[in-house]
Amino acid sequence: MKKRNIGMLVLYMILGWLVGAWVAKLLQPVKALSFLTKSTLIKWSPQADLDIISYDVTIKLKLCMLSLIGIIIAVWLYRRK
Repeated sequence: MKKRNIGMLVLYMILGWLVGAWVAKLLQPVKALSFLTKSTLIKWSPQADLDIISYDVTIKLKLCMLSLIGIIIAVWLYRRK
């Protein structure tokens, strides 16, 4: 049994997400495919002020159906290798 590398899985998923987002951006002018290219923004902003240290981090994730399909294909390709 092959040992799975979690770092490679994450890399595959990020690349799949990126390729899916690029394809969605290319297909945005096609009105018939708007259900695949419509994006949802997920935002998370933890912050704290503790007198001696303060932080403010903002993480934004932009998801659409094509990027999710890209992630699924990437995981499938990873499991296949």
